[in-house]
Amino acid sequence: MNIDEIKEIIAILENTGITEFEWEESGVKVRIKKGKEAWALSTGTHESHIVRPAAEELNPAPEGARPEEIKRSPHQKMIKAPIVGTFYRAPSPDSEPYVEVGSVVKKGQIVCVIEAMKLMNEIESDVDGRIVEILGENAHPVEYGGPLFSVEPV
Repeated sequence: MNIDEIKEIIAILENTGITEFEWEESGVKVRIKKGKEAWALSTGTHESHIVRPAAEELNPAPEGARPEEIKRSPHQKMIKAPIVGTFYRAPSPDSEPYVEVGSVVKKGQIVCVIEAMKLMNEIESDVDGRIVEILGENAHPVEYGGPLFSVEPV
């Protein structure tokens, strides 16, 4: 089973009520779970996990609000992941985060790093504005085009 086949299975499962899928072939075991559970791919003793939180986990509703009641300003822009990797809010575990909610950022300013293939890639803001929401979870995987920050242009 190759990565394209796995992606196809994930896309199919996202549009169904199925919450768990498992497949084993030629020593490769693929297990996919929706929600807070991790997706796992294992070959022999090597196992890697990809956590893919549901949309409501990325954008939790305010207390007492239903998801459809959450409204974003039509002017807000998203800073999205330009690559697949692990999202980090700070350059190192003992450093302060690059930005917090309320921080004002300039176009070209570093807002986070994404680790991909053991390389730390600095991600820059593509808009001048104020950080309204931090949508990526520190030390968790992000997908290409996944939202990292919501920014209100200033």
